[in-house]
Parts: sequence; C-alpha cells; structure tokens
Amino acid sequence: MEKEIKIETEIITLGQFLKLADVIQTGGMAKWFLQEYEVYVNDELENRRGRKLRDGDVVFIPDFGKLTVKR
Repeated sequence: MEKEIKIETEIITLGQFLKLADVIQTGGMAKWFLQEYEVYVNDELENRRGRKLRDGDVVFIPDFGKLTVKR
C-alpha cells in the first residue's frame, strides 16, 4: 500500500504522523509501536517518536506499507 498523508504544518513528529495516518489510535501508542514494529524514515530505521518529518519524507512500515508526507 502506498499512500500520501497531508499535513497542515511545516513539520510533524513521527508519533503525530502515525496517528494522523491511522496507524495508531492515540499518540501514547507511538512509543510502544516504535518498539514493536520496524519503522523506516527515508530508508533508515527509526525508533524516535519525536523524529521530525517534512514534506516529501517517506515512512515505510513492513506489513503496513509506504506513507509519504505531503504538505
């Protein structure tokens, strides 16, 4: 699955982005999710929920798909 997720701001954190993309239900789930699942940002393994994402960044989660940040 490949999907573009529209953001309203210049920057969004990975935790906020996962919630916006309906990958997790609450922001509090972000830390747990990043420990349990491999999440790649621009082809690099990422486990920080505070990682800043910008327009054009690509988040890939095996079994979930590819999500592109779109401003």
